[in-house]
Amino acid sequence: MGASNGFVLTRRNGNRSRPMKSADIDPKKQVAAGGVILADGAAPRADAPGNPPTDSPADAGTDKASFVQNILMVFGAIAFLYFARPVVLPIFLAVMAAMTLKPLIRWMSNFHLQPAFAAAVVLCLLVCAVGIGFLQLSQPAIAWMNEAPTHMAQLRQRAQKMFPRASRFSQAADAVNNLGAAESEEPKPTTVEIKTSRVPTTFINWTGTFLVGLGEALVLLYLLLASGDLFLQKLVRVMPTFGDKKRAVEISHEIQQNITNYLFSVTLINVGLGLIASVGLYLLGVPDAVMWGILVACLNFIPYFGPIVGILLLTAVGLLTFDTLFKGLLPPFWYLLLHLLETNLLTPVLLGRRFTLNPVVIFISLIFWTWLWGVPGALLSVPILVSIKVVCDRVPTLSSVSELLSS
Repeated sequence: MGASNGFVLTRRNGNRSRPMKSADIDPKKQVAAGGVILADGAAPRADAPGNPPTDSPADAGTDKASFVQNILMVFGAIAFLYFARPVVLPIFLAVMAAMTLKPLIRWMSNFHLQPAFAAAVVLCLLVCAVGIGFLQLSQPAIAWMNEAPTHMAQLRQRAQKMFPRASRFSQAADAVNNLGAAESEEPKPTTVEIKTSRVPTTFINWTGTFLVGLGEALVLLYLLLASGDLFLQKLVRVMPTFGDKKRAVEISHEIQQNITNYLFSVTLINVGLGLIASVGLYLLGVPDAVMWGILVACLNFIPYFGPIVGILLLTAVGLLTFDTLFKGLLPPFWYLLLHLLETNLLTPVLLGRRFTLNPVVIFISLIFWTWLWGVPGALLSVPILVSIKVVCDRVPTLSSVSELLSS
């Protein structure tokens, strides 16, 4: 029998058919396709055993279209977050604060307190603490801001006195610039121009926007704390399968637990850092040491950029306070020493390996969210990154993204 791989080739003669022999097949018309010999130059079948599958142009076009759609969706989401930040930013702040304070509400429920009453108590204590701290520190901060031009002139004089060579180069450069400007000067008619400063108007508009956003965030925070697990229950109900319901609950609980642990640990570390920094600055003789300690604690919430700004500020304060270069560099050196100890010893011990993220990804996330939302975006960059990593850890299709985010 002329069979190959389960196929029998026959030639019909009238109403009868007989098996074809190899001699009946023209060798020029034999086509070998995966071990199957086809007669009369027939094209090999696509489903023949051993024949490799081929991707059709339609499938390639579909994959390309889906990739373009995903890119457009990402850019659309970024544009939405940028232009809708007056609405979206208070929501993000309220959600992050609610995740942090939710364990406190649950602890108060053990004393048979209703979530609405417990949320009101927690929110009142939070607002009072922030308000008292702001009132206590507003007077020295306003004094420093009002005397900023005088401080800058004094700082320049101190720098010229401590670094005479650098001041000579600066004076030479200024002389060259003035010489070129004097040669190119031509007599021009005297004009009187009246300029109106837009700084007060801009400051008033920014303050009003900030207060409105803060009020919206506080109201939403109270509603989230008072509602308990209502949103999680609604999310579970809309999930189609039991596996999806279980996964949604696990992701929600893990995000809440990780965000709570991260923010609570970081807040505790920064408060301790600010307290120790204040004590050290007071012993060094820096004025308003408590204010600078609180500023150091707040700046330490922002990775990379916050400590750099803190070191520069304390360098200026030290050079303004002390006459010698050695004493002037003691305040920034003290903060740098505390920051290195906190980064390399204290933070890894308290946070552990669960929050070990890729430093490159943290830096990119910081730049992106700072560009998108400013200082609040810088504060939210790491918590948002932690939430994304938790979701990627739980979703199998996003395991590659989770590996990229891990350290």
